[in-house]
Amino acid sequence: MKTTMGMAVVAIILLLGAPVAITQMSAPAKVGDTAKGKALVDEHGMTLYTFDRDDTPGKSNCGGKCAGNWPPLAAAADAVNMNDWTVIVRGDGSKQWAYKGKPLYRWLNDKRPGDIDGDGRFDVWHIAVP
Repeated sequence: MKTTMGMAVVAIILLLGAPVAITQMSAPAKVGDTAKGKALVDEHGMTLYTFDRDDTPGKSNCGGKCAGNWPPLAAAADAVNMNDWTVIVRGDGSKQWAYKGKPLYRWLNDKRPGDIDGDGRFDVWHIAVP
């Protein structure tokens, strides 16, 4: 009887349109405009980059000093994969977002949203495109 009553209460709440807590994850980055066209950008509008030396999908080859200059797009401990977005575990155990298997980074010297100073750096860093 209690189970039936509980189900009836839930049905009534749903029918009346009462708010129901539903967790919906949003993408960790969005599409923004740069001088070179559309790019993936973080929540502050800062351009995101990919690294040619990340040649194994889902694995970052940018650690230590590299990660100091190219901060990884951090993923929360409870982040989960969604569509083209995947969570990878870095060598230090932290989590990072990847888009279509390519880990994403910011460039230390980009100062304002839309800056693209990191594009083409050392011929291995490129704007992440949607």
